[in-house]
Amino acid sequence: MADTDSQATAKTEDVSVRAVAKYVHMAPRKLRLCARAIYGKPAKAAANMLSLTNKRAAGVMLRVLQSAMANAVNNNSMSADKLFVYRAYVDEGPTGKGWLPRSRGRASQLHKRTSHITVVVKEKESLH
Repeated sequence: MADTDSQATAKTEDVSVRAVAKYVHMAPRKLRLCARAIYGKPAKAAANMLSLTNKRAAGVMLRVLQSAMANAVNNNSMSADKLFVYRAYVDEGPTGKGWLPRSRGRASQLHKRTSHITVVVKEKESLH
């Protein structure tokens, strides 16, 4: 019986919480710069860093990170001070296509890229 109790508590401690933003009108290549910058950092430090970053992608990534932190605190009763960015990745969404008129009656295809952003936060266990 003791083994099952210890396994049950181990599962509850290892909870990760995520937030997803889909169909963001920005190229994944630009968003991945911010995703790589916050990966593995404490959540509050990552949020502070994104708020000071001078990139349009940083604002979108900050909103998703804050949503993940709010989900962890409100839905899973986690401590905001112990949270860290467990995973942060950007997937490619559908690409809208259009045409751009060029010289001599030609046309070039435009690619309007979209992205799906996922940020996963976890509570870091304190070292004994």
